[in-house]
Amino acid sequence: MSAPLLLVDDDEVFLEALARSLRRRGETVLTAHNAAEALAQLGASAPDRAVLDLNLEGDSGLQLLQLLHERAPALRIVILTGYGSIATAVEAMRRGAFNYLCKPATAGDVLSAFTVAQGVESEMPSATETPLSVDRLAWEHIQRVLQEHQGNVSATARALKMHRRTLQRKLLKRPASE
Repeated sequence: MSAPLLLVDDDEVFLEALARSLRRRGETVLTAHNAAEALAQLGASAPDRAVLDLNLEGDSGLQLLQLLHERAPALRIVILTGYGSIATAVEAMRRGAFNYLCKPATAGDVLSAFTVAQGVESEMPSATETPLSVDRLAWEHIQRVLQEHQGNVSATARALKMHRRTLQRKLLKRPASE
């Protein structure tokens, strides 16, 4: 029997649905709703793979990513998020994530994220084929600056020289992924 797969997400409905789908595919699945539960599961069961939500209620998935890697350096972690951006993807990979997926993701997407080799660019479109829209570029820049200020909206607004409420409205309006 293979080592278990750890799922960490604060959305209980999504977490249980994904766990059920993975179990149907023959996976042994452990679940955790927050950082403390994830660390406890890691110590008790020694999973070899983990799927980690980027935005846990009250916790940063990026910080948990580092803690998990400190305790289990061989653990392969796929970051899963409903608010994907280039800035957070780059930061997650820099901190040791094996792969990065945007929600909604199926059990098949999750399993293939662990098997796809890093650095495979043949399937990725080049920048000249699909240029990003101005709205998307602005969104990516805001996300990068927000990441630099550890999610502090007020500090980000000051850095971008915009009103805090304007920034909040922009953060709520995610551009169509391109």
